[in-house]
Amino acid sequence: MRVRVSTLKSGVLWKSVAPPLQVGPPLRPLHTPVLSNPSSIPNERIQPLDPLTDLFGRRHTYLRISLSEKCNLRCKYCMPSEGVPLTKRDDLLSTDEIIKLADVFVKQGVNKIRLTGGEPTVRRDIVQIIERLKSLQGLETVAMTTNGLTLTRQLPSLQKAGLDIINISLDTLKPNKYELMTRRKGFERAMAGIHLAKQLGYNPVKINCVVMKDFNDDEICDFVEFTENHSADVRFIEYMPFSGNSWKDDKMVSYKTMVDTIKSRWPNFTPLPNGPNDTSKAWHVPGFKGQVGFISSMSEHFCGSCNRIRLTADGNLKVCLFGNAEVSLRDALRSNISDDDLNCLIGAAIRRKNKQHADMLRHKFLQRDSLKHTNRYQIKSPITLTGRNLIKFPNNYKTFVRTYSSDVHDKLSHVDETGRANMVDVGEKKITNRTAKAKGIVTVGARIIKLIADNEIKKGDVLTVAQIAGIMAAKRTSDIIPLCHNIALSSVNIKLVLNETQILIFADAHCAGQTGVEMEALTAVTVAALTIYDMCKSVSHSISIEKIILIQKTGGKSQYNKYNTEPITDSEMFYPTYV
Repeated sequence: MRVRVSTLKSGVLWKSVAPPLQVGPPLRPLHTPVLSNPSSIPNERIQPLDPLTDLFGRRHTYLRISLSEKCNLRCKYCMPSEGVPLTKRDDLLSTDEIIKLADVFVKQGVNKIRLTGGEPTVRRDIVQIIERLKSLQGLETVAMTTNGLTLTRQLPSLQKAGLDIINISLDTLKPNKYELMTRRKGFERAMAGIHLAKQLGYNPVKINCVVMKDFNDDEICDFVEFTENHSADVRFIEYMPFSGNSWKDDKMVSYKTMVDTIKSRWPNFTPLPNGPNDTSKAWHVPGFKGQVGFISSMSEHFCGSCNRIRLTADGNLKVCLFGNAEVSLRDALRSNISDDDLNCLIGAAIRRKNKQHADMLRHKFLQRDSLKHTNRYQIKSPITLTGRNLIKFPNNYKTFVRTYSSDVHDKLSHVDETGRANMVDVGEKKITNRTAKAKGIVTVGARIIKLIADNEIKKGDVLTVAQIAGIMAAKRTSDIIPLCHNIALSSVNIKLVLNETQILIFADAHCAGQTGVEMEALTAVTVAALTIYDMCKSVSHSISIEKIILIQKTGGKSQYNKYNTEPITDSEMFYPTYV
């Protein structure tokens, strides 16, 4: 079957009528040659191309919307202990923008929306969002995934607003292990939330459990036993890689291994029928009230039947959870794009969804440049960048997509036309007040932290010496980094914060000059970290220096304030920090 595609003046993609595409293996991409003269096709044979259907016939009727990047837990498989970079509030979707985009998707055929995070319940207007979503004609189901910490306070209102389905994340049935895994207290509140959901009539209550080898895989049978007297649907999720969780394949427990473990105790453990788009493989022990499911994203992917797309809290559309390619619907919306063009943009993104997700650690096509611009891409073959804000796809697609994002500047500033190293001439730049802030982490372990706090390290006061070393290094940056300018700094400040196992280093540099001071701030953090290592190595060599990053830069042409600079401390509240 050949499908002819063209972009008409309205910006809507069209196709010639053809027999319906059959979904199922083998999946084969469709060729889409450009139609040079769309008017040559009779009007009665032209109909809009469904923006929710990809080139493999998968129709995406399930939208996941992230309401917040914030979370009141620090689960080890989800984020690093110091937290994650937070987007500025103005760059997050407003409530009206969430409802507007949801309405666009529902009008095209999305019938289920799941609210996620971060942690969705930290959003102050969560009840109002659910109420407004439920008013959208054609939307059948509103679901939510939560850690359950605030459900005893919020769930009655959420149910009254129209929440249909609730999933509660719980990775252990042991309070001490819960605190170890989430780096926070809260087990009793999560369990209370589960019991309240049952009392309010949610049947079944879905419980999500990420299984990690040598951590909670010994509780697999305990969770199955929980379903004996509770109408719960426990879903075991294979441990997956995400940025910051130090994923290793030897931590993953496969679907087959989990089934074998359960069958060793309950030989009559039996599979149940599954729907065509179910991600969870359902099983149960005959006679038990509840059931068990397995989400085998790593060992047995379900890409062939995937009907899910994701909208991030900052308004980017992700067509694959494991892919890095994103299109900013927020920027499109704020540029007053028409609904027709918005549908065209959504359709173009979905049509470039791969047949299956690439290897988690080596994505083939797109890698997001997360340290500079939210919507900037590093494009790798066979996708190439063409012109301003255009992404060109392989020739058989013949499709161009506007990304509604910032210009891409991919020229290295310290390399000349011949490829040789070159010092930037800043002579014509204006003198302005410039600042930069950097951050780093030194993981030393609880024993060394105690010695430092008690000032019992043999070489002396670690924090004071590291602070002085960092300041001295910042002033000598141009002697260490060959192409850096010699800058007259007006001040350098270094702050060191101890937690249970780590030292967090914060440095800020200031000057009135013609070029930025980010290298001075980064050098200060680096040398302070090396000094800590040098002074503590007699106690242990198991010290790691990591995540030295620029967190703020002002005063120059390229400014940003990308990262949350506040250290995570044990006194942080578990209750929501409202967006």
